[in-house]
Amino acid sequence: MRHYYPVLSIAGSDSSGGAGIQADIKTISALGCYAMTAITSLTAQNTTGVRSVMPVAPAVVADQIDMVFEDIPPLAVKIGMLCNAGVAEVVADRLEHYRPVNLVVDPVMVSTSGARLLEEDAVKIMLERIFPLATLVTPNLREAEALTGQEAPEPQAHTLGLFGARNVLIKGGDSPDTDFKTDLLYLDFSHEAFNLRADAVDTPNTHGTGCTLSSAIACYLALGYDLKDAVSQGKLYVTKALEAGAFVTTGRGHGPVNHFFAPRHLKNFNPRTH
Repeated sequence: MRHYYPVLSIAGSDSSGGAGIQADIKTISALGCYAMTAITSLTAQNTTGVRSVMPVAPAVVADQIDMVFEDIPPLAVKIGMLCNAGVAEVVADRLEHYRPVNLVVDPVMVSTSGARLLEEDAVKIMLERIFPLATLVTPNLREAEALTGQEAPEPQAHTLGLFGARNVLIKGGDSPDTDFKTDLLYLDFSHEAFNLRADAVDTPNTHGTGCTLSSAIACYLALGYDLKDAVSQGKLYVTKALEAGAFVTTGRGHGPVNHFFAPRHLKNFNPRTH
């Protein structure tokens, strides 16, 4: 019997469908992988902002992760919104137990609209217990500065490396450059960065781009790409999704990208030869 390429997202739910678990499911499905989830929190939000957040009970988060790993072990795991220390603690516990080969951590701290999505007491757990397990950590410029106290990407990556994050992608989507958006990829604790540059897309529809990128990278890792190629392909996917959704109005604020600009069939493999 052949198997699908299972990818697990551990993240919060976005009621408007543009970010969080919903964006992750869309991305994973569009790239031909099999999407699974462990929901950490419920948010009431739309394209204009976040109204309320309700964390899921930590024991239920742990059960979701256990049920997935016990039956359909994922080839890659993506982590998004962890919400609070209780949730972060059980996620760290389960990851330390299962030790997934491919783990992409998107340290979601603030929404596109500016709402805080990670409580202060959860940050220490994420830094000290989850980052050392990660294949890749993907903060944007604001998140990297908040986590490290540094303003420039190189010292940011170095400081995150001190917490055990061996590979770091500093996302430049929030930079003021209107021509290009440049992400900086630091591999194996290196101070040398790979510049991943793409044309800037003139659009208000940027809701969920960080979630989408980290999920796309997780998919390409699950499919067998090496890390640098997985990041490059993930960035290309996000750029094309931005372009495809640039002129479509969804809501009154920051709308979503078009995840399904070129959906792939659900891929499968022979586990004996994989």
